[in-house]
Amino acid sequence: MKLVLDTSILVAALRSKRGASRELLRLMAADSFTALVSVPLFLEYESVLKRPEHLLASGLLRPELVDRFLDSFLLHTEPVSVSYLWRPQLSDPADEMVLEAAVNGRADWIVTHNVRHFLAPAKKFNFGVAAPAPILHKLHKLAEGFDYASK
Repeated sequence: MKLVLDTSILVAALRSKRGASRELLRLMAADSFTALVSVPLFLEYESVLKRPEHLLASGLLRPELVDRFLDSFLLHTEPVSVSYLWRPQLSDPADEMVLEAAVNGRADWIVTHNVRHFLAPAKKFNFGVAAPAPILHKLHKLAEGFDYASK
């Protein structure tokens, strides 16, 4: 399964040791799914995670520790080349790079805490959009041998 993780997922995962977002990162490290990332999306991850409020809340405290986390994160991703820009599709310009990674990488799902923002383009480009908990459920079912490839 190919997923694009919205920045909100990484923020939530770093701010809380419990929860679906953190579990998604654990499963990603175990190669339970393919995480797609483009250069613009990665730069967004870096920019947001280094904001002072996120550094403090995550306990990372220093930008260099975010760099270490992102270096490790990249080891478990598949790079996406952005051949086509589909802008504007969304009301929030910061979400456009998530959509572009999904479309250009032929993602199965965008995982986000802002599901409603992506519903229309998900339908248009034929991929799913879900919060972390439903995706975890799908991944666990896939691991058990069920086919949840349909959206």
